[in-house]
Amino acid sequence: MKKLVTILVLLLFVIPGFAQKKLPNNAMSQKRLTPKSMGYKLIWEDQFNGNQLDTSKWNIRGTGARRVGYNSPTAVKVENGCLKLYALQKKDSILGSAVGTEKQFTTKYGYFECRAQLQKSSGVWGAFWLQSPKISDGEDPALYGAEMDIFEFFEEMGNDTITHAIHWNYGPNMHSIGMKSYLKGLSKGFHTFGFEWTAEKYSFFIDGYKFHEETHGISKINEYIILSMELPDGLINLANTVFPDVFIIDWVKVYKK
Repeated sequence: MKKLVTILVLLLFVIPGFAQKKLPNNAMSQKRLTPKSMGYKLIWEDQFNGNQLDTSKWNIRGTGARRVGYNSPTAVKVENGCLKLYALQKKDSILGSAVGTEKQFTTKYGYFECRAQLQKSSGVWGAFWLQSPKISDGEDPALYGAEMDIFEFFEEMGNDTITHAIHWNYGPNMHSIGMKSYLKGLSKGFHTFGFEWTAEKYSFFIDGYKFHEETHGISKINEYIILSMELPDGLINLANTVFPDVFIIDWVKVYKK
């Protein structure tokens, strides 16, 4: 009987304790994948060597007013083998930054990947996304494309949580789908963020783990890459932001089958 009581105590208290232990991530599977293991081959990349942006691959995007501040070329740096997208405070001005491949490289379908270190503050946020040049022209994402937010990091949502989203049909009838991913240690050091886009679905990856799949809002037209350090709509959202802050990108790669 004593032995039976001991076993029951273990079942009631010890085992549930293990069950309640938070997993290191909320991925769909704990199997790690690579573009190569998925049958992809590298077709485009930037390792950000040198000391200036490679204008054969990127342009500085959206210079001028952006929400509460401005996107500025002065907030874009290439140094030590990385692209650095800053959020800066210059006197009364708040500066953000963005680069894109709209004029240099567009493509349809494939696996898109960057290795990056996220910003430290709340209020501003780093983002890796694909955009359609026709997104405001019509409703059908297959014909007019979608905004594919591979990830955005809102530090106020938690150090180890990032969001993903798909938006299409810009305007009053815009459609949006959002997802969240948790990975322990995400806000520390560099991580690899991946995105698979096929004619049937989107898949979102962090460090080789697949976190989400989505079959709605599938774009079937060429789109371009954007990396950005975004600014909020109002100054109140910058109350806890520590300037300067920076979103650091080690490299960007695109693969095809």
